[in-house]
Amino acid sequence: MHTKNLLFAAAAAAVVAFPATGAEARNRMHAVGSSTVYPFAKVVAERVAAANPKLGTPLIESTGTGGGIKLFCSGVGERFPDVANASRRMKASEARTCASNGVTKITEIQVGIDGIALATARNTPLSGLTTRDVYMALAKTPFGKPNRAKTWKDVNPKLPAIAIRVYGPPPTSGTRDALGELIMTAGCETSSGMKAMKKTDEKKHKAICTAMREDGAFIEAGENDNLIVQKLAANSGTIGIFGYSYLEENMNKVKGLTINGVAPTYDAISAFKYPGARPLYIYVKNAHVGAIPSIRAFVAEFTKESAFGPKGYLRRAGLIAAPTAIRAGSQTAARALKPLNLAALK
Repeated sequence: MHTKNLLFAAAAAAVVAFPATGAEARNRMHAVGSSTVYPFAKVVAERVAAANPKLGTPLIESTGTGGGIKLFCSGVGERFPDVANASRRMKASEARTCASNGVTKITEIQVGIDGIALATARNTPLSGLTTRDVYMALAKTPFGKPNRAKTWKDVNPKLPAIAIRVYGPPPTSGTRDALGELIMTAGCETSSGMKAMKKTDEKKHKAICTAMREDGAFIEAGENDNLIVQKLAANSGTIGIFGYSYLEENMNKVKGLTINGVAPTYDAISAFKYPGARPLYIYVKNAHVGAIPSIRAFVAEFTKESAFGPKGYLRRAGLIAAPTAIRAGSQTAARALKPLNLAALK
């Protein structure tokens, strides 16, 4: 058996033989997942490589949170990723998939906060949206009825008669999940009837509150958030949905839209005053730590105060620092790699 495979097998306490794919390829850490976490993880990976040249540059791929966790949970061994980046928390169903494939010891580390930004070209005469406006514009069946709104004025008479055309994340994206949970559902539950339905028929409630239009008003734009920014800048009147860091990086091209009177700013998101604020995570496959030394280096670098703190270098990349107590917990998790209680996930 290949030496690297032996290391993996020992680390995982497994008896399965993993096919060799080349020692050089798996001397490097491999992370997959969120397009929102991707730019921060890339910066951290470059720092790790500069400080530890022998470890190689960790490979970071943007696959979307759901797609990344699916790959992460597919098994133990050098064919499978070591780290999953996520713009939402792992789901109980994903944890069960992990466990069924032998991925039973996973460390969860919160690395910061992000906001789901709605942005448009700077010359677009649209502002002042509410969660209800966004829901009624984008839901497939708002409040249980077919969506026939063509313009923002159809949604709310106070808004301009601009065609509803929104570029957003695909179902594999954590941003899509968070959009549904934080903004769409909040708008849906402005109806007392929908609030009541959650208690009586949770499945139907979720379908009505989070299913997106399929008639061209909402366009799934993949995991390339920079491409969405380019589309907005070139097409006045269109709206894009992506992480705050992409908005902050492109303020000269696009503007953020307020939701419920709160703009997507660093301070509003860090205080969770902005409706689309959400935590960001990385998940570590503990069985791989003994075989890939750069995993520890990566999580240690990511959780340095000089990296993910309020004045850290990741701030320049658009990361919003988590509160002090959460950062302290993240640093402890990065050192100890204590496994997450998977039963606690929802």
